[in-house]
Amino acid sequence: MKKLSTITESFTESVIREMTRICVAAGGLNLSQGFPDFEIDPRLKEAATKAIQDGWNQYAITFGQPVLRNAISRKALEYNHIHCNPDTEITVTCGATEAMMASLMAIINPGDEIVIFEPYYENYGPDSVLSGATPRFVTLRAPDWSFDPVELEAAFNNHTKAIVINTPNNPTGKVFNRTELEYIAQLCCKYDCYAVTDEIYEHIVFDGAEHISIASLPGMKDRTITINSVSKTYSVTGWRVGWAIASEAITGRIRKVHDFLTVGAPTPLQHAAAAALEFDADYYTSLQSHYTEARDFLYSVLDKTGFKPCLPGGAYYIICDVSQLMSAMKCNTDFEFSRKLIEVVGVASVPGSSFFSNPEDGRTQIRFCFCKKWETLYAVQERLSVLHHN
Repeated sequence: MKKLSTITESFTESVIREMTRICVAAGGLNLSQGFPDFEIDPRLKEAATKAIQDGWNQYAITFGQPVLRNAISRKALEYNHIHCNPDTEITVTCGATEAMMASLMAIINPGDEIVIFEPYYENYGPDSVLSGATPRFVTLRAPDWSFDPVELEAAFNNHTKAIVINTPNNPTGKVFNRTELEYIAQLCCKYDCYAVTDEIYEHIVFDGAEHISIASLPGMKDRTITINSVSKTYSVTGWRVGWAIASEAITGRIRKVHDFLTVGAPTPLQHAAAAALEFDADYYTSLQSHYTEARDFLYSVLDKTGFKPCLPGGAYYIICDVSQLMSAMKCNTDFEFSRKLIEVVGVASVPGSSFFSNPEDGRTQIRFCFCKKWETLYAVQERLSVLHHN
């Protein structure tokens, strides 16, 4: 038989989702995949149910229902300081995952390169391959996950088409500050390329950190594709409603790719998402308060049990150095350690190597998420205490 696609030989299935499957099979506590296990705001359930009852059950307008695009436009202006026309500069997609894929496919030509910070969310590597781009990786260094400006500019050249930014960042929790974003913006203008920015954790920031959208900086509106979703802010990761904000010229290309990739996002859930975007400030204050407490709690638990955690400035993940624990548990790799952690204490994590272009760079790291209800976090504390006693 003829050979199958060689493109798909260059990457694996999602390690994060694989760890969830292993965790479920073992009956463990899932701190690997970043989805909440607590109930969503009842207003969201009511809005989704009402939309179904009101008959919004057929194909939506391909690039998004007007009610949602209008809500995205209002919120982008108010919170992100991005002016965008809901009719010509917004594409509603099946989650931020599709928004990223459609955006890269809309701008990439053969021979183009994209710059990606690492450690990175594992989708970005395969996204670059599937879009036809060659990735150039730039390291974020612990404990503050800063980048070397000289190293970053060295990754740019005449073939650079875009830089992918994720702020707040998964898996590090880094929140890019204004100075860093202004420097990135300067490079985008100097090398005539785009910023593709994943801002899905925009409302989950800690310790007074400020979320800044690079599209709001001078000269960057037409050079930026801003990607977002309702998944994380509103705890509805299974709804798969996201969007991309870009100039009219770029949006036209994104919409073409999106149309033939998925046709459209779920119609009733688009209407419910529009309702979510109208929530008042109290919702976001409560969200931030819960995650701040959850972060501090899990960080303390991990610190006491020898995981050497790195305190995140945003998002809901904690990266840990487990080199000493790996030695104590006689594990040679992060995968082996993550599997053994499930077997021994029933707690799932993500092997750190899945966040690096060179797996060796993450061999002594693992990632936990803390987007869980208190019952889960208390149970994790009890189970991990076994390691502390040993």
